[in-house]
Amino acid sequence: MDTPSSFQTDSLIAEDIDAYLDAHQHKSLLRFITCGSVDDGKSTLIGRLLYDSKMIFEDQLAALESDSIKHGTQGQEIDFALLVDGLAAEREQGITIDVAYRFFTTEKRKFIVADTPGHEQYTRNMVTGASTADLAVILIDARKGVLQQTRRHSYLVHLLGIRHVVLAVNKMDLVGYDQSTFEHILADYRTFAKSIGIEQFTAIPISGFKGDNITQAPSANTPWYDGPALIEHLESVEVDAAAAQEQPFRLPVQWVNRPNLDFRGFAGQIASGTIRPGDPVRIVPSGKTSTVKSIVTFEGERDEAVAGQSVTLTLTDEVDCSRGDLIAAAGDPPQASDQFRATLVWMDEEAMKPGRGYWLKLGTQMVTATVQQPEYEIDINSLEHLAAKTLALNGIGVAEFATDRPIVFEPYADNRQLGGFILIDKFSNATVAAGMIDFSLRRADNVHWQPVAITREDHAGMKNQTPRVLWFTGLSGSGKSTIANEVEKQLFLMNRHTFLLDGDNVRHGLNRDLGFTETDRIENIRRVGEVAKLMVDAGLIVLTAFISPFRAEREMVRKMLPEGEFIEIFVDTPLDVAERRDVKGLYKKARAGELKNFTGIDSPYEAPERPEIRVNTVDMTPEEAARYIIQQILPLK
Repeated sequence: MDTPSSFQTDSLIAEDIDAYLDAHQHKSLLRFITCGSVDDGKSTLIGRLLYDSKMIFEDQLAALESDSIKHGTQGQEIDFALLVDGLAAEREQGITIDVAYRFFTTEKRKFIVADTPGHEQYTRNMVTGASTADLAVILIDARKGVLQQTRRHSYLVHLLGIRHVVLAVNKMDLVGYDQSTFEHILADYRTFAKSIGIEQFTAIPISGFKGDNITQAPSANTPWYDGPALIEHLESVEVDAAAAQEQPFRLPVQWVNRPNLDFRGFAGQIASGTIRPGDPVRIVPSGKTSTVKSIVTFEGERDEAVAGQSVTLTLTDEVDCSRGDLIAAAGDPPQASDQFRATLVWMDEEAMKPGRGYWLKLGTQMVTATVQQPEYEIDINSLEHLAAKTLALNGIGVAEFATDRPIVFEPYADNRQLGGFILIDKFSNATVAAGMIDFSLRRADNVHWQPVAITREDHAGMKNQTPRVLWFTGLSGSGKSTIANEVEKQLFLMNRHTFLLDGDNVRHGLNRDLGFTETDRIENIRRVGEVAKLMVDAGLIVLTAFISPFRAEREMVRKMLPEGEFIEIFVDTPLDVAERRDVKGLYKKARAGELKNFTGIDSPYEAPERPEIRVNTVDMTPEEAARYIIQQILPLK
């Protein structure tokens, strides 16, 4: 029993299933992607592979024949692309939008193939499909040659660490199987591939529609070709599984397994290396050491586990280890740092905001990361390094970033699992970027926190007060500065030690180099937050009066401080009221187009959703608002 097509749907029995699984479970697995420009024939090729490997049930084949008549693009013949293009929008447009994964098997190997989109706007989907692939099949339409998307996808394939590349020159039937056309495309691609670091690749002339050189080579139509058929090459290529097993042991902890009081194990998938009971290990980043007691799996205990396997390890010692930590070889642990240089592929419609805090997810670790302005952006066509202030959708660039606590990592070039990460928008939860760590910054290793004798508690105790940050936020003209001044006056009369940081005042010195773009506003608030944190450490009650229009940056400052020390005060004044109070004439200039990026007019204001204190200056005078705020914060002392 070689293929599931021999199963009859009306007579499936357990013995047949067991026999099929036994025949295939010991085969090696190859994950590969197909990519290229629009209409290069990626979905048709995968459909042909499924068809020729007899991975289509009889009912599926009947449905395919029917769909080919209704939705196909090949006349009365079978349109193999319909096996993969499952989305209605894809069938209507004749393109692939989502990443479609398919499994198939041959006598020699198992395969998982990802059909990735060709449109530039779906580059993010292509990155998703390539992130776990061992090999990439890059298709080129023989009629069109090397296109921009061919170059883009080839660059991404190399960037994402895929070292096995197949150049499939497709639709050879539409150019009469002309050898010179194939060789001309091959020469063009070889020149480009070498320029981006792809030294070796396998080129095959094919027709996904007709089946030339897919399962057997050479095709009668290409007697001049003396290389392997596509499926033959896929069956024989050696993946890097063995190399991963030879690397130092790494197990990112996914969860702590506690089924009862007598068992405590640490579960996860081994990223690299080999482990055996008795091996010494180190928990990173804590540095605690222990020894492996047992290796537990669903099938029972093992004497050995290797990269790619999911296991639960029990240790001989009671050590503090939880999700996000990493169990490593004791004598060769990975690095931990909080500042890095990385290559980013931006995947969101909204451009990157330098200085904004994003969630960074690397394996099982989740931290807050702040990305700086890119060092440069990469032009995929020319490979030039271009100056850039941000990265837009599908932009690729190099930037530095910092995390709020050290993360365990290895350079992406050494370990894809421990060097690749994604960035997530904190409010929309959308994945906005994929990143590859190049290295940690030297300053992260050279600069250490210096302990001091006088603590923040000592400073606060000497002043006999609990320090806080009172963060006033609201539209321009809402009354923030006026109310903050009044609150400070009343606190001063009560012998409280305070300091007021006003939005206009700090721009005369500390932030005089910043403008009013979104990026500059983010950096403005970050600097003020750091200053406020230092003042709170000195025991002061700090009042700030800034528009601070973005929730993400207000939340960033909140995270800088211990819980309960950030008090968000929303001066809730309607736009029309604030505009009537406009003594500086700023709103008038903004509406006339003379003042760009003005909050409330052509730049958004994101009102607090759950502020600790809300005051309405339509119904309150500044003095009444100040007394109300004092009443709310005094119980906090």
